[in-house]
Amino acid sequence: MECAGPDHPINRNQRAWKYAFVGYALGMRTDYHMHTPLCGHAIGAPRDYVLAAKRMELGEIGFSDHNPMPTQFDNWRMAPDQLPHYVQMVREVQEEFPDYPIRLGLECDYLPNYEGYIEYLATQAEWDYLIGSVHYVTPDWDIDNPKHLKRWDEQPVEEIWQAYFDAYTKMVESCLFDFLAHPDLVKKFGHRPEGDLSRFYKGTLDAIAEAGAVLEVSTAGLRKDVREIYPSRDFLVAAHLRNIPIVINSDAHSPKEVAADFDLAYTLARDVGYREVMMFKGRKAIPVAIS
Repeated sequence: MECAGPDHPINRNQRAWKYAFVGYALGMRTDYHMHTPLCGHAIGAPRDYVLAAKRMELGEIGFSDHNPMPTQFDNWRMAPDQLPHYVQMVREVQEEFPDYPIRLGLECDYLPNYEGYIEYLATQAEWDYLIGSVHYVTPDWDIDNPKHLKRWDEQPVEEIWQAYFDAYTKMVESCLFDFLAHPDLVKKFGHRPEGDLSRFYKGTLDAIAEAGAVLEVSTAGLRKDVREIYPSRDFLVAAHLRNIPIVINSDAHSPKEVAADFDLAYTLARDVGYREVMMFKGRKAIPVAIS
C-alpha cells in the first residue's frame, strides 16, 4: 500500500522531509496534541495551554481537539455544529500571541465508512495537520473508556488486541492523516496478552512504513493505569528499524499536562536511535534535530 497522489498530505510530507524549513532552531520541542473544553473532558482555556507551553519553553504548539461526527454518538467530542467555534478559539489565541507559533489541528477518529466525512472535514479549515486515532474496536466500544472495563472480561484479550490493530492498520491505509496517535492505546488499562506482542503490531508498522506516515510518541500513557509511554519501547524500536519518523506529544487535557514527561519521551527516542522528530505546518512534515 502506498498513499496515492502527489498532492496527498503523506506524499507531500515525504518530499518535505528532505527540506528543513530555514529558521527553525535545532532541538526545538513542540507539542501538537492538546485539547480544549469543547471535547467535554478537558479543562482550561486555550490561552492557558499557550502560557503553560511558554513556561515549558516549547518552541511551538498545536491544538487538536476531537473531531465532530455527523451525529453525536458519544460524549467526548465537540458537537457537529461546534467546529467553527473551535477554529475561532484557536485563531483568537494565534492573534493574542502573534510571535508564538500556534498550529491548528484536529484529532480524527478513524471509523469504517466515515472516510468521506474525514475528507470533508479536511476542507473545513486551513489545517496544519490532521491526527488519525483509533478508539473504537466495535461501533459501541471505545477501547479507552473506563465505563466499558467489564467488557475486557467477556472475550479473550488477544481478540481485543487483534481487533484494535486491525482497525489501526486500516486507518493507516486510508492515507487521510498527517500523523498517527497513541499507537498502542489498547494497553491503557494494563490488559496485555502473554508473550511477544509484536505479533499484533508488526503488520501495522509495515503499513506505516510503506505509507510514509509519522508515528506519535505520547506521554499520555504515563498518566494512565499502564504507566507507560505510547508506544512501548519494543514497539518504538521496531518503528525505528523501519525508518518510521516520529512526533512527540503529550495529549494534554489540562494546561498542567502540556509537555508532561517530555524528558522521558525524548530520552526514550534517543536511546532507541532517533535523531530527529517532525514538526508540522500547512500539512507538511518538517524534520528538526532531537533535543
